Amino acid sequence: MLTIDYANGMSPRVGEHGLEPESLAPGSPAADQTAAVAQRLADHRGAGWERWRLLPFDPLAQQHLQSVRHAVEERQGRFDTLIVLGIGGSALGALAAHSALTSPTWNLLDDAHRPGPRLFVMDNVDPHTVAATLEFLSSTPDRLDRTLFCVVSKSGETAETASQFLIVRRMLIDALGSDQAADHIIAITDEAKGTMRSICDAEGYATLPVPEGVGGRFSVLSPVGLFPAAMCGVDIKAMLQGAAAMDERCASADLSTNPAAMLATILTRLAQEKNKPIHVLMPYADRLYLLADWYRQLWAESLGKRADATGRDVFAGYTPIKALGATDQHSQIQLYREGPNDKVVGFLEVQDAGAEVAIPEGFGVEALDYLEGASLGGLLSAEKRATEFALVQSQRPNFTVRFPRIDAHHVGEFFQLWMMTTAYAGHFLSIDAYNQPAVETGKKATFGLMGRAGYESYKSEVDQTLGDTPFVL
Repeated sequence: MLTIDYANGMSPRVGEHGLEPESLAPGSPAADQTAAVAQRLADHRGAGWERWRLLPFDPLAQQHLQSVRHAVEERQGRFDTLIVLGIGGSALGALAAHSALTSPTWNLLDDAHRPGPRLFVMDNVDPHTVAATLEFLSSTPDRLDRTLFCVVSKSGETAETASQFLIVRRMLIDALGSDQAADHIIAITDEAKGTMRSICDAEGYATLPVPEGVGGRFSVLSPVGLFPAAMCGVDIKAMLQGAAAMDERCASADLSTNPAAMLATILTRLAQEKNKPIHVLMPYADRLYLLADWYRQLWAESLGKRADATGRDVFAGYTPIKALGATDQHSQIQLYREGPNDKVVGFLEVQDAGAEVAIPEGFGVEALDYLEGASLGGLLSAEKRATEFALVQSQRPNFTVRFPRIDAHHVGEFFQLWMMTTAYAGHFLSIDAYNQPAVETGKKATFGLMGRAGYESYKSEVDQTLGDTPFVL
């Protein structure tokens, strides 16, 4: 199972910049707070916007496994390219799972050595990227015929995904005809209502559900993340089992045995008591780098709130940053060691990388003798250990989430760990971790600027606010 080493966040290691160990002991306010919040989370388990907690467990897990497997079996062997249309939580989980659990050369492998389709995720509307992707699909006569598009949108009204869908739909109809075009689209959307549901019902698109009460950034263990993963050969049952095992650990009322409560306690208290509101996640494994992307949205959008539960302005939240070891030792660690002491660095470490590359002997250059006969895995491990040491020497708190190995079970554990950590942190901060009012303002302004009926006032307000730009060089 995943373990968390938080010794480097304690005062014996980093002095006044860490927490006192006794402040986390049984009977401490932190321990009592964990017990109270664990009870509240138990009382509301699966209710409202916390339905995501039920995703790894039967009957919901079994329903999703069956529907996803059926959808995959119907399409297996027919498509060699899968393109996901989605943004934010509709894309980041699929990208993270794919990157962690398939080969880094996945899209370059030929069909005989790739047990699933190439995967592209169009999570932005940059016209250069979209045009290049569409050009790739039309570069050979049969490529579009062997491409499946997965549209992920609960409502169908997210401007970015909706615009991509309209482009793809027209391209398919023009190339293949209406009947065949429908066979190349599967939508992951609301089961009963919404614009996308109406479109799917009218045009005969296959669908998988976005479960009610599961927000986008908490949806990775629903069909939103499971279908692309399963199409690419990931063991989604093992991913759900890992998440279930982690959820059970994170339900404990005992702070000393609850990894999510401990992470949330350390990060919120270091921010509030030690002025460290910037939280870095730094995997020491390329395959885990996109997990840091997924974490950034979860942590930023869930906890960045102006008002608390009583409506009082608190301007809560922490700034998440992603880094990659050892690469970013050469681009970020200088700042983290000698710049403002306002950060907590979280490392992701893998005990068994699953592969090894030996460094040859016999080159005969004295300055490089120490590398000969070693391995890249040993070097990467030493780099991580050295970075820990350097941060501690500068009294910069840090912690390590340790993977025994990178597989579906442990990736599932990771997803559930951080979703549960976010739930605890939301309670500790007395904010709603499930809404995103600031994001909605931008969406409505986009509607107004693009001419959507009913949103004209937003266009006027944008023009009045931004229309005059006197400070231009």
